[in-house]
Amino acid sequence: MKKYKWRTWMLFAVLIVVATAMLVPFFWMLSTSLKPIGEVFAYPPTWIPKDPQWSNYATVWKVIPFGRYMLNSFITSFCITALHLIVASMAAFAFARLEFPGRDKLFLLYLATMMVPGQVTMIPNFILIKLFNWTDTYQGLIIPNVFTAFGVFLLRQFFMTIPKEYEDAARIDGASYFHIYSKIILPLSIPALSTLAIFTFVFQWNNLIWPLVVVNKDSMKTLTVGLASFQGMYGTSWNLLMAAAVMGIVPSVTAFLIGQRYLIKGITLTGLKG
Repeated sequence: MKKYKWRTWMLFAVLIVVATAMLVPFFWMLSTSLKPIGEVFAYPPTWIPKDPQWSNYATVWKVIPFGRYMLNSFITSFCITALHLIVASMAAFAFARLEFPGRDKLFLLYLATMMVPGQVTMIPNFILIKLFNWTDTYQGLIIPNVFTAFGVFLLRQFFMTIPKEYEDAARIDGASYFHIYSKIILPLSIPALSTLAIFTFVFQWNNLIWPLVVVNKDSMKTLTVGLASFQGMYGTSWNLLMAAAVMGIVPSVTAFLIGQRYLIKGITLTGLKG
């Protein structure tokens, strides 16, 4: 019993150290966001600002169109998440529940696309966006990010854990495949759908490379691209940049906190059956 308690306390100690190491950068970001520019590089460094400058947050909204950047990020992330849930759930239902020749081989082929780095497909995607004249548009920011193999794989694994008896009973009552998908499978898959929604929203909210490639107009920049506005040729306003970053992480943290219960449940149940 004593040995068990010793191991438990050691585990708690390791977790506390790891959690502290992960939280230090966030605390430093918050601290820097409240400092005047002269205190940012003070030595020795100050963790708690001597004179907190709460006005830095208001200044961010004045020097750049921060509200527009936030709106663009929200529209892009929300639309990608919603469309991805629809597309991925339909594809996952087909791979998990429908019987057709070559289903498993086609799924493995589709799954193999996860091994292709995103940088490889970036140029072909940009050429297509250019041909459609979708640069500096929401379509160009949203459509290429809707289709990913990861979401299909995650939902397929969860769909396969749902007892087939539900589907058989519905088929006896004359239900169509779409009725089974929309009225039975989706309501039972809320944990998996919530997990995928959180993953997708957070990733797209923090996505930098693709918006940087397809957006040139200031009015279409997302938050990640807009933060570069604080980096000038002769210097960087680190206090304002950190203030903008603090406000920028609020939506993704909020999404995680709201769906945390479903996230843990979804990850746990998804791996029960292959």
